[in-house]
Amino acid sequence: MTLQLYCFGESGHSYKVALALELAGIAWEPVFVDFFSGTTRGDAFRADVNEMGECPVLVDGDLTLSQSGVIQQYLSDTYGHFGGSTPEEKREILRWQLWDNHKLSSNAGLCRFLMNFLPEDKRPQEVIAFLQGRLKAAYAILDKHLEKRDWIVGDALSNADLTCCSYLYYPEPFGFERAEWPNIDAWLSRLSAQPGWKAPYDLMPGNPSDRA
Repeated sequence: MTLQLYCFGESGHSYKVALALELAGIAWEPVFVDFFSGTTRGDAFRADVNEMGECPVLVDGDLTLSQSGVIQQYLSDTYGHFGGSTPEEKREILRWQLWDNHKLSSNAGLCRFLMNFLPEDKRPQEVIAFLQGRLKAAYAILDKHLEKRDWIVGDALSNADLTCCSYLYYPEPFGFERAEWPNIDAWLSRLSAQPGWKAPYDLMPGNPSDRA
């Protein structure tokens, strides 16, 4: 059975799941969600797809799941990839998923949106500066953690990596410069060298150029 993933190319949270599906070799297909036309705010989407009005949403037969961390865990439990090999690793993966959602991807997603997807005269510069400060602290934590290791948890690629990398491959500027963080840079290179890896806009439909 082919799984369906409601997603759009600009969504780093969707990329967390799309990349997990692709690297695991699970049969899946994207269902494009036109976020920038307001689809997720509509009554139909919230009634039929996700009451939270967000992407990603995974459909596997009769099962529908939302929230990227929940979906990643389901895929690991069901298909056996990226979930850690011991109880200790599983807890550590969850720890980094929670950290990412609070400190890294949430701030990166918002900062990138404000800097790139709003009209220039509507961009709140003080808010952007605040978010970039928060992000710099998060980059420092991640870069230090990766100083003497290939992957965030254990000796293998895991959901921790697939979560924390999500916004760091996007080309739009939001204050992240790979060259400033050598351990993050090396880690991203290792991840993108994995068989089946694709960049966000190559993996999911929807691209800023579609609205140019």
